[in-house]
Amino acid sequence: MFFVSYRFLMSTLIFDIETVGEDFDSLDGTSQDVLTHWIKRESESSESYTAALEDLKNGMGFSPLTGQIVAIGMYDGEREKGAVYFQSSPKKEEKSFEEDGYKFEVMTEKEMLQKFWEVVEKYDTFVTFNGRQFDVPFLMVRSAVHGIRPTKNLLANKYLNYHPSNARHIDLFDQLTFYGAMRKKGSLHLWCRAFGIESPKSQGVDGDDVKMLFDKGRGADIARYNSRDLRATYELYRKYLEYLQF
Repeated sequence: MFFVSYRFLMSTLIFDIETVGEDFDSLDGTSQDVLTHWIKRESESSESYTAALEDLKNGMGFSPLTGQIVAIGMYDGEREKGAVYFQSSPKKEEKSFEEDGYKFEVMTEKEMLQKFWEVVEKYDTFVTFNGRQFDVPFLMVRSAVHGIRPTKNLLANKYLNYHPSNARHIDLFDQLTFYGAMRKKGSLHLWCRAFGIESPKSQGVDGDDVKMLFDKGRGADIARYNSRDLRATYELYRKYLEYLQF
């Protein structure tokens, strides 16, 4: 593993995750009822219920209670090196490889989480795009499910003028929208487009494709997409530092 603890060499870690949901139809009846009771109550017709149910099935990966992590990516921009840990789909055995300055390593979800928190211990500044709303809560809950205690609280002190010395989390979604003051918040793709940064979607893959790719045994393609997310987030972070950080 290339990460070391010399603070002057690496102080900032960019990270991102990819997730997939369970198959709704494989859940027990009680769980299905719990998940659907609100759409049964609010749907005005069978057509609206069917549409809402389809949305629910497609959104199972957005919750750590009904989803799992299939890739965790980390990038150290100062050293221009990164790693993406990813799950090999049950339908196809995949192997670890190196490409474009990244180590792509096949692991179980539990192994990925253990490695992630080991690396986190060696950094004190962390950068994400919407990580406070999605990535970090997902990481922390899935870690607890596997009996793993996070090594740092990456949700503490949202406002940057108050932060612990060992865990400063810069969520670019918060910073670039001035903590939600902007009426239209924008996705990572739109922010990259505005700043002339290559979008992670530029090669025809986006977050909506992750479940399909995993089901087809294409975990490596998910990992590559994740690495593009990391690069884009890093480039956007550099723009933030140069023009918008005060």
